[in-house]
Formats: sequence, C-alpha cells, structure tokens
Amino acid sequence: MKKSAIFAPISALAILAIACDDSTNIGSSIVDDQVSIVNDSIFTVSGHSTVNSVIQSRTIRQLLGSIDAGDYGKLKSDFVTQFMPAAKIDTAGMIVDGLTLTLSVPRSSGYVGDTLVPMGLEVYRLNKQLPYPIYSNFYEDVADYYDALSPIASKVYNFNTMGCNDTLQALSYIDISVDLPKELAQELVDVYKSDPLAYLVPEMFAQNFPGLYVKNSYGSGRVVKIGSTVMSINYHTEGKTDAGNDTTYSHVGTYYAVSPEIITNNNIQYDMSDAMQLRLDEGECLLVAPTGIDTEIEFPINDILRSYMSGAGKLAVINSLSFVLPIDTIANTFGINPPPYVLMVKSNEKQKFFANNLITDNLTSFLGTYNSTYNRYEFPDMRQYLIDRVGKGEATPEEYTFTITPVSVSTETNSSSYYYSSTTTTVNSIVPYVETPVMAKISLEDAKIVLSYSKQTIKN
Repeated sequence: MKKSAIFAPISALAILAIACDDSTNIGSSIVDDQVSIVNDSIFTVSGHSTVNSVIQSRTIRQLLGSIDAGDYGKLKSDFVTQFMPAAKIDTAGMIVDGLTLTLSVPRSSGYVGDTLVPMGLEVYRLNKQLPYPIYSNFYEDVADYYDALSPIASKVYNFNTMGCNDTLQALSYIDISVDLPKELAQELVDVYKSDPLAYLVPEMFAQNFPGLYVKNSYGSGRVVKIGSTVMSINYHTEGKTDAGNDTTYSHVGTYYAVSPEIITNNNIQYDMSDAMQLRLDEGECLLVAPTGIDTEIEFPINDILRSYMSGAGKLAVINSLSFVLPIDTIANTFGINPPPYVLMVKSNEKQKFFANNLITDNLTSFLGTYNSTYNRYEFPDMRQYLIDRVGKGEATPEEYTFTITPVSVSTETNSSSYYYSSTTTTVNSIVPYVETPVMAKISLEDAKIVLSYSKQTIKN
C-alpha cells in the first residue's frame, strides 16, 4: 500500500498523550518526537447494478405524463391522492359556483421532454380508501379504486406560455387548471356543514372523500413534476354596495391541498430501453430513476482498517476518510441528467431507512452530492464509520455491502446574527428520487478513497 507522510510539529493531542507518560524525560520527548500525517489512497471498490423496480415515493411531488427517451427508455406516470382540508371554512352566505383543481409545475426544472406537444389528462374520483403503505407499482391495482367509465374532468394542456400576457410569462411556475364538477364542490361544503370535525382529521375527511386519480389520457413526449396540488371552491355571496344597491361578491377559497399528512402516490411504469438493457447485461454500474437501477458496492473497509492498524502505531488520530465516485453522463436528447444526490446505505437497511424517514448517520448511511464540474459524487465524511470499526475486528459482508440509490433531499437553512452573521443548513428529509427522469453510469474503476491519519513517532 502506498503511503505519503508529511511531518509536522507535534500536535496538542500528542503532547497530552506524552504528558500522561511516567517518563521523566518529558522535555526532550517534546523536542525530539515528530507527528506525521499519513495519506493512503490505493483502495479498490467492486460492485454491480441491481434492478430497482418498485419504490415508496415518500414525497408530495407528483409526476404526470409519458416519454419514450432513447437510451433511457419509456416512462409513464400518473398519480392518486387524498387531500388535506382546511381546518375551517366560512360557509355563511356561500353560493357554490364550481371547483378547480390546480397543478403547479416549476417552469425551469419541472419537466423533461417537449414543452409544445399537447398532452391529455383525465380526472376520476376514488371510490375507496387508498392503502398504506403504497408503492410505485400501484398502477397494477388502481383499476379497483375508480370507475374507468366515469371521468369527472378532462384537459388538454401543453407546457409553455407563448401568447400569454407578461404577468404569466414572468411566473416561476406554470399552472395546469382543471374544472371539476360543481356538484363535488357542493358535496365537500355539505360535509363541512354537517360535521366540521371531519375537516380537522384527515382520516375522517378521506372517509367522506377518498381522493382523486389523475391519469395521462393521451400523448407522449413530456413528463411534468408537480410541486403543488390544490383544489379551490369558486363561490359568491350576495350583499349591498355602500349606496345600498344589491351586488354580488365573487370568491375563491383554496381549501384542499396535497400535504405530507395525507396519502399520495406516483404510479410509475418504466420500460428499460434496449440500449440500457445492453449496458446492464454487459455489467455496467448504473443509476436510473425514479424507478430503474441502483448500484450495489462492496466498500473496502477491511482493507482500510488493516492499512490504518498496520501503520498507525500506538499514538494516532484518524483525520478523515473520504470517498469520491466518478460517473459518466449518458448522452440523450431529452435533457436527462445524473441525479443531484445519491444515498449510500447498507443494503440490508435500505428499506428501513426510507420506511422510517431516517437521515444519514455517517455510520450505516451517507449522502453523496453530485459535483457537476468534475462529474462525480462526493462523500466527504466517512471518518466515523472507520472509527466505529477500530477494535471490532473485520467487518462482515452485511457491514460493508452498500446500495447507492438516487434520492431527493430537503434542507432547512437557519440564520444567526447574535455576534456575527452565519447560516447553517440542515438536512431534514431524504426520500427516494421521484422527480424527472435521471440516469448515469458509475465508473467504479476510478473511484477514489482517501484515508488520512496523524501518528506520533517517539525517538529513543
């Protein structure tokens, strides 16, 4: 194993270690001893692709549409969803006029495919409660949850604002608005009037209104990522002007939304392209999502541990352990890029990680961020994983076999200006990647692991 060493003045930690020694020659030890920083980087990583055909979405983002994207393959997605009602609505004098479903899509990042191609959607009422947990292959069972002969609305839409006014063109999102039956609006208002408690408990509301199924009815060439889904009641009230004349006041009440408290699910069908299947058959390590392909690796923690134990001596400190995973982008004409984040999680704990809404602990799971400048995923902080192994002997296959899978990450930024301005960013959720299609090839042969530790050399 090749090692590089940089000699430096003795560290405070080493001084403390010497101070605890019973030797009476402390002064000369401080002068004569040296601390060297050792960097090891000749480690190899092995792995292979694994098919990841079913995921649990764990997100309120919804995918709608269909594409046939060359090397990627065919992706089709529709969704089922419950709704979270407002806790209170003012029904005094309300005269219901209609109901609007609004799907808001980020303009710059909310689609893959052609913005001009016309697409069709249909909306159906669910006729029974959605199951939980629910998975991406729910398309196999969704027929039992709605009446395919009774759509309540339909819409032809595209994804551009050509010909629209300046206000609409300046928005950061594009709305797909669908008129739903006035009778459904009145039914929802009547539920509130008869039992306001049903609006306080999502499960009770779902018993009265199980939700909607939105499906792609025709067209192919675009998949949109819906960031917000709401239903608004359109209504009016009667009143008088200041002059005492009769008048009508129009209102829009956005009383129903898709939120983390309710069940929503993307029904995703992915058919791998022949080119992608060939890559898989030839043993390439791939990442394809929302569903598709993960990569499983054997991380060489035992080699790293042996290198550290043989070179560290009695007085040593582990400085860092980092992992860089280069990738190759896969050329395509649909703008399909590598995923922005990947999760590296022990393979036997992957399901538990997502089911329990866990955050990476840098022991059994690690977050990799895509560096587009160097085309690689970076795992900068694996130090604790090695520290935890020291003294425990060799790791078992269950402890060094990891799955690398695309994920979506939600963060929260906090600012502080007590003495000086600072910001901290905290990851608050990591969920399976359910966004627009992504793909990449992992170059395991070029993966680089760097172990750095400091050791003290005591001169006699």
